[in-house]
Amino acid sequence: MKPPANLDVLLQPRPPSPLLEVHDERFTEHGVRLLLKRDDLVHPELPGNKWRKLAPNLRAAVAGGHEQLVTFGGAYSNHLRATAAAGRLLGLATVGIVRGDELAGRPLNDSLARCAADGMRLHFVSRSEYRRKAEPPELARLVDAAGARGAYVVPEGGSNTLALGGCAELGRELRGVADVVAVACGTGGTLAGLAAGLAPGQRALGVPVLAGGFLAAEIRSLQAAAFGGPAGDWTLAEDFHHGGYARVPAELEAFAADFGSRHDLPVERIYVAKLLWALAELTASGAFPHGTTLAAVVTGRP
Repeated sequence: MKPPANLDVLLQPRPPSPLLEVHDERFTEHGVRLLLKRDDLVHPELPGNKWRKLAPNLRAAVAGGHEQLVTFGGAYSNHLRATAAAGRLLGLATVGIVRGDELAGRPLNDSLARCAADGMRLHFVSRSEYRRKAEPPELARLVDAAGARGAYVVPEGGSNTLALGGCAELGRELRGVADVVAVACGTGGTLAGLAAGLAPGQRALGVPVLAGGFLAAEIRSLQAAAFGGPAGDWTLAEDFHHGGYARVPAELEAFAADFGSRHDLPVERIYVAKLLWALAELTASGAFPHGTTLAAVVTGRP
């Protein structure tokens, strides 16, 4: 089936997303104002940064005549789920190269089962192979082995130069409304683009959800490729990953449940909960001066 040319009509994007103020004593008692950028409402199946990063790549795939997408992710990847949903909506075949060949013989978890239900063909590879996917020869070999030669390749997390342009639009939507705009980070593409779109005097703050301390170099590399060099003012708040990706210890679960109950917000645990926790902890420690307005980007739903 040939995908339609007017992808925006079919996908029904809804930017700009709403900006809501919440009143929470963990912030107000320190003189800090908290806004939520509800980017999780920008699209029903491609929420938040998934829409921001995927839409430009989907346009490029359709313009290039591609009828198949191939991309990468772990067993709980929101990006894989969003790509599979986009493929279903657009009539594009999708292939997901999944980290961890030990998963091949096991029942699919809810995330991968959703991908399969949306028509994504899953190809499991070893973790050592997966780590080398940035090397062009290894990338070509992985794509060939997955039966996806000639497909449009979307990188892990959707983070490439096209995606950064989409995320810069998020920054432009937030110009002048907050002193600090914070977002949870996986591959760094959202933060890299967001920072570029903000106005002078605003700062983007990234909260990595993975351990390792590798993200700053990756963000600099992404900005160099997309913008020719550094763009915007951004920093990272490390040490709020709670043990690593997809780790949700009891204290984080309790915080997320409490925040959601207080503010009638469905708090996604892998990214958004860690972002909100970090902002509460940083506020309590005096990291933000009295009178600061924070905007937290809600990138997804549970």
